[in-house]
Order: sequence, then structure tokens, then C-alpha cells
Amino acid sequence: MRLIMFDMDGTLIDSGLAITNTINYVRVNLGFEKLEKDYILEKVNDPAINSAEFFYGTKEFTPQQTKLFEEYYNIHCLTDLAVYDGISKLIDDLSKDFTLAVATNANSDYAHKMLNHVGLGHHFKTILGYDSVKNPKPHPEMVNKILDIHNISSQNAQLIGDSHKDIMAATRAGVDSVLVNWGFSNHEKNAIETVKELEKKIFDKFK
Repeated sequence: MRLIMFDMDGTLIDSGLAITNTINYVRVNLGFEKLEKDYILEKVNDPAINSAEFFYGTKEFTPQQTKLFEEYYNIHCLTDLAVYDGISKLIDDLSKDFTLAVATNANSDYAHKMLNHVGLGHHFKTILGYDSVKNPKPHPEMVNKILDIHNISSQNAQLIGDSHKDIMAATRAGVDSVLVNWGFSNHEKNAIETVKELEKKIFDKFK
């Protein structure tokens, strides 16, 4: 049994517009100014940043912020969603030989909804979101939980993501990882640029 775990936003699907618009909706409702899309997406994946503090000025997310975020995101999360070029075929091909799972810091209900909307959902045996664990990425809990669910050792698994949070979670769980650069981050080093390169990384790991 071999397992490949994918992050969702910025790795499988480009949901940048929905995320940006939602954060700005919350900010405006709290009396803050809107922020630029690229700036939001760069910061949202930064493991060194406390997102609640950075975007909304509180130590942790408040019930009001969560409610505002979810009420907007719930309506708009399927708008402007796109699967990155080459990903649908890759997932289709991999699903024949691998167990596939998703480890996302998004809400798991939204993740199911979004992945089904773009036609990828049925390929993933397990989809875990931040609400499926106590500690989301970069903590390894989500990665370990997926390994446990499928009874697969860390050596027989790989995690693909566009953020250092993904790589940190994988490393802490003893799992090989690949950092991709077509998502929300613009990595200077150690990241791959194309799905073709990703195929090679997967092949090299499992050949």
C-alpha cells in the first residue's frame, strides 16, 4: 500500500480569489481596510505568522470572525474555482496505483464540496480539514491521522503541498514531501514548477 497526500488550496485547486474575498469581507466587517490579493495569499501560508492576529488583530479567531468567514465562504467558495493545469490527469493516473488523501487547513465540509465541484472528490479515500484534528498543519497530527486511517507506514507515503506548513507537517511525521510553486507562495528554492516535475518526484520516490 502506498499513499499520496495532497494539500488542497494552492496545490490541487486555485481558490485564491475566494480566500482573498472572504478575508477582506471579514476585515471590512470588522472595520479594517481591504488588502491586496497577492499579499493575502503570501501571508496566509506563512508558518511564522499568526493569521488571526495578522488579518484581524486578535490573538486567536473569535466566534464573530469565524461566523463572518463561514457565512461568506459558504456562499462563494465554489465561485472562480479552477483546477491547476495537468492536475486532473495526474490525480486520475495516480488513483490507479496509489491511495490518495487530502490534508487541508480548510474546513473538511468545504473541502469535500469544493473537490466534488471540480470533479476530483471521488479520487480521495480520506479528506481531512482543520476541524478533523486538534492541531492543523504545520503540526503533524493530520498527516499521522491519515497514515493511521489507512494503516500505511510513513516510508510508504508522500505529501505534496504549496506551503512550508505542509512540508513541516510532513517532516515532523517522518514523511517525504514535495513543495510546489504554482500555488499561493512564491518560493525562492527547493520548489518545483510543473506537474511534469511532480510526476518525476513521485516516480523517483516510489519506483
